[in-house]
Amino acid sequence: MMTGEQVSVVSLSHVADELEPSSTVDEIRYLHTLGPTGTNLESAAHLWFRRRGRADDGHVVLHTSLESAMESVPRTGEHALLACAVYPELHTLVFGNLHTCRMVDCFLWPTHEMVLAVPPDARAEPRTVATHPAPAGLVPTTSARQLVTSNAQAAIDCADGRADGCVTTVVAARAHGLRVVRSFGEVPMVFTVHQVREPRP
Repeated sequence: MMTGEQVSVVSLSHVADELEPSSTVDEIRYLHTLGPTGTNLESAAHLWFRRRGRADDGHVVLHTSLESAMESVPRTGEHALLACAVYPELHTLVFGNLHTCRMVDCFLWPTHEMVLAVPPDARAEPRTVATHPAPAGLVPTTSARQLVTSNAQAAIDCADGRADGCVTTVVAARAHGLRVVRSFGEVPMVFTVHQVREPRP
């Protein structure tokens, strides 16, 4: 008997098979996604290339937002955006670019461990917490939210003193020398691949 997670994976794989011929997906050599380095999306992009046997010739390109990526990505079929189901305004990105951008794949994969982190010498509950809009619900109710462009940027802002704490990935927290005060664990997440190309005749 399959677990709920296994059923989800099977269902998503079936949907992905129906979205676009594999030959079209096989054109993709560049995945554009959210940076700076340390985001869940960056990790998922590398995973996607590894699963397709393209760890050596697949390129992950990081941007400050998927919207800015959409503006600069060449429309050749070799380029795609990698998003996730909880990315803010994903529906606007999809429906606002139907003529050049198509969802061609999706997969279920857990995020990095999500954490609340503070500078190593912090002792009090953080008054301000830097967070991407997606996991903002993890900010303590006693703290003020300070919205930033990604989980990795939240860690950078905290380490640089622009916020007292941050909601980020454990990878980004460690990279910037932050102390984890609360772990929310890994979060099962749907990631989506959107191929970018000139409109078909």
